[in-house]
Amino acid sequence: MSTVSKPEIIAEFKTHEKDTGSSEVQIALLTARINHLTEHLRTHRKDFHSRRGLLQMAARRRKLLDYTKRHDLAKYTELLQKLNLRK
Repeated sequence: MSTVSKPEIIAEFKTHEKDTGSSEVQIALLTARINHLTEHLRTHRKDFHSRRGLLQMAARRRKLLDYTKRHDLAKYTELLQKLNLRK
């Protein structure tokens, strides 16, 4: 994925028709942004401001994943499998 396409990601991970902010959607959007920024940092190694943003996004995603794991374990495992977050 070269760019983050929010409507496509929201459409894939939403739980109901008007869902744009559930934890699953937020995790999917953050994962797309993290992947995009990781590719940017591979070519621009000294971009430390973007690196800080990447670390903040990863921490926010980790917190949302912990929340999802506490409240709905089945949805958590499905998310990990769909987003290929665990090896």
